[in-house]
Amino acid sequence: MDGETSMFKQDFPSLRDGKVAYLDSAASAQKPEVVVSAMDYIMRNGYANIHRGLYGWSQDMTQAYENVRAQVAEFIDVENKKEIIFTKNSTESINLVAQSWGRTFMKAGDEIIISETEHHANIVPWQLLRDQIGIVIKVIPISDDCKLDISAYTALLSEKTKFISIVHISNATGVINDMNEVIDIARKYNPEIKILVDGSQSVVHQNISMKDIQCDFFVFTGHKLYGPTGIGVLWGKEDILNAMPPYQGGGDMIETVTFEKTIYQKTPARFEAGTPAILEVIGLGAAIKYITDIGMDVITRHEAEITEYAQEELDKIDGITVLGRNANKVGIFSFTMDGAHPSDVAMIFDQMGVAVRTGHHCCMPLMQRLKIDGTIRASIGMYTDKDDIDRLITALKKAQEMLR
Repeated sequence: MDGETSMFKQDFPSLRDGKVAYLDSAASAQKPEVVVSAMDYIMRNGYANIHRGLYGWSQDMTQAYENVRAQVAEFIDVENKKEIIFTKNSTESINLVAQSWGRTFMKAGDEIIISETEHHANIVPWQLLRDQIGIVIKVIPISDDCKLDISAYTALLSEKTKFISIVHISNATGVINDMNEVIDIARKYNPEIKILVDGSQSVVHQNISMKDIQCDFFVFTGHKLYGPTGIGVLWGKEDILNAMPPYQGGGDMIETVTFEKTIYQKTPARFEAGTPAILEVIGLGAAIKYITDIGMDVITRHEAEITEYAQEELDKIDGITVLGRNANKVGIFSFTMDGAHPSDVAMIFDQMGVAVRTGHHCCMPLMQRLKIDGTIRASIGMYTDKDDIDRLITALKKAQEMLR
């Protein structure tokens, strides 16, 4: 394991000198050399816009861009690459669904179900839709250990339920929601209910298959998956996507335009208006290839070992409360320290070369439910090793000495 872990870390230029124990991967992951090199190569060698030019550079770039679409489809076990839409992040993907599908197929009084553990990106778009057309938002409560209350969820379903949008793995707690159970309950109640799964964290930590997760929409973002910022993915079933109106208008998403009428292309082009994030798509492709070449199973096993070690070490420290301690979870440790404000703890950590996140983690309703202002969050990536965890524990003990 030590050699395997060291090999991963050496693949990431920012981590090679060992100065920082980077434990903020849930916010954004570090980038492997292959991603940096792939994007640099494109900028230095024959960059061109796509889908338009008949010259060699443009055709080559178009092929490279579309190859990544096929690559993403394979990565999440989708047979039809036309169902893969490139956005700028998970947030835009959810907004696209809310404004395109939601405004078209929902009306005043229709209901959407979300949960108390959602990121703001899966709350605010639906509130905007509510304010626009009068839909009703229902919220699944969670237990004190941050697990979905399945009985309460079942009771929320009604004949007015048209949509369910749930996070797969909480960015604030690392708790894994059983999407198969959530979806199965909804399908048995009403097969016509549409379901979106926010996979921003889950694609990073485990194999994902749309054949297994029988949802209608799935979203994730590139920068958490060791790729660049500015690139995200929306997967949706082709028939559903083609029934949705465009989210934005512009070049490359049209068949014909006159001043009287525009005819739009089918998916995915109808949802990718204008010049897309070409370099970022190439970077995402490089990140996925890197992960696939190693094997997600290998990464998952390594992270499981580091997660277990981190939890064991945290359990040895008095005065630390970890959210979702007894739930099924990945390596995201969101905790409070008795008698200390998270920001003060993080400042001490920074002085000791330990990078963590503090605050509400874009989950203010969750923090309100748990009656806390925020937490300290240490989150692991494939490059995290036991030395990083040891440095976290040392910093925690130092913070307790200074702040208690």
